[in-house]
Amino acid sequence: MTFFEELKERGLVKDIAGDEQVVADLINNGNITFYWGTDPTSSSLHIGHYSSLVTAKRLYKYGHKPILLVGGATGLIGDPKPGSEREIISYERLNSNLEGIKKQVSKIFNNEVLVVNNYDWIKEFDYINFLRDVGKYINVNYLLDKDIIRRRLETGITYAEFSYNLIQGYDFLHLYEKHNCLFQIEGSDQWGNITTGIDLIKKKLGKEAYAFTMPLVLDSNGQKFGKSEGNALWLDLNKTSSYKLYQYLLNSDDNIVESYLKIFTFLSLDEIKDIMIKHNREPHLRLAQKTLASEFVRDLHGEEELQKALKLSEILFTGKFINLSKEDIEEIFDKNMIIDVDNNIPLIDLLIQMQIASSKREAKEFITGNAISINGEKTTDLEYNIDDNNFIDNTYIIIKKGKKNYYIGRKK
Repeated sequence: MTFFEELKERGLVKDIAGDEQVVADLINNGNITFYWGTDPTSSSLHIGHYSSLVTAKRLYKYGHKPILLVGGATGLIGDPKPGSEREIISYERLNSNLEGIKKQVSKIFNNEVLVVNNYDWIKEFDYINFLRDVGKYINVNYLLDKDIIRRRLETGITYAEFSYNLIQGYDFLHLYEKHNCLFQIEGSDQWGNITTGIDLIKKKLGKEAYAFTMPLVLDSNGQKFGKSEGNALWLDLNKTSSYKLYQYLLNSDDNIVESYLKIFTFLSLDEIKDIMIKHNREPHLRLAQKTLASEFVRDLHGEEELQKALKLSEILFTGKFINLSKEDIEEIFDKNMIIDVDNNIPLIDLLIQMQIASSKREAKEFITGNAISINGEKTTDLEYNIDDNNFIDNTYIIIKKGKKNYYIGRKK
């Protein structure tokens, strides 16, 4: 199996720009310069971006030369969304986001790749020269035929959004001229922008450029990952901890876990095949999900963060919380679960205050029914009183009702 065939087998190739055999030969032979780009719409990338970055890293490990572009210029406009115009963000926020993302992508590639900002060359244009040097080569009817633009015509599209395609197309031309960048890889939603760049290179330089897109990675509900979809899993540890990332992947559905292993991990296809054979024999052991979560977290954040995630996962499974720190608790549980509570009150009153029980009668039923745990320890004592000793790190108390319902109290 060739390298390009492996990419296709992993489900990483959707659309191909250019003759497929030429594209396959370029990819299989190695040592071409390619680029992948993103706009700094947030201070962190998310798991949807990571699927593309992992593909870029595969090409890098095979011997190709990546350029990672962060769109300081395009980010000021925002590419057209299917339904509405993107929020225009301030220069200050964009620059802050840009620096954060540059650090992230550099870290993923061990600071061994070129990271560029398209504002560095777009700022050199004045409006008239941009129209002469770029706009002159792109027909309006050609742009109107782009899927995303065509879909927005009914609801309206601003001139700024309409022009986005030209700027990204010029990025490819600029990188082709300055770095001999022959290839672009992106998610499939960028197909229209990619082909504009290829056409611009052909019309201005008389040269051929190539690309392939990757299918957008979907969650178990068939939704793409992203900030606007409300299901972003951030690559920044301060926004999504390694533990939460591990847990999300550990809970992947059986019907998508094999595709995630192929997309997100550097395990060979033979290794993945063996894992799935073992997994299908005993699916309740969740071998495929555990492998996916471990490989993902280790590749992204390192062995130390993986071990931390495994430790916290084990603690959650056993329910032994007493040795946790307050930082651990904040990693394990969502901040929206935390309720400020009083100290030195009866357990019955605490259950009502934390909205675990609706009345004293119901609170008593939970306690006598062996349904309540305090920091992992069961109690059936109706006279139990909450004091300083119950607050982990003098801050949090964890109440569990039944097998899966957790409630976090923070001492006032």
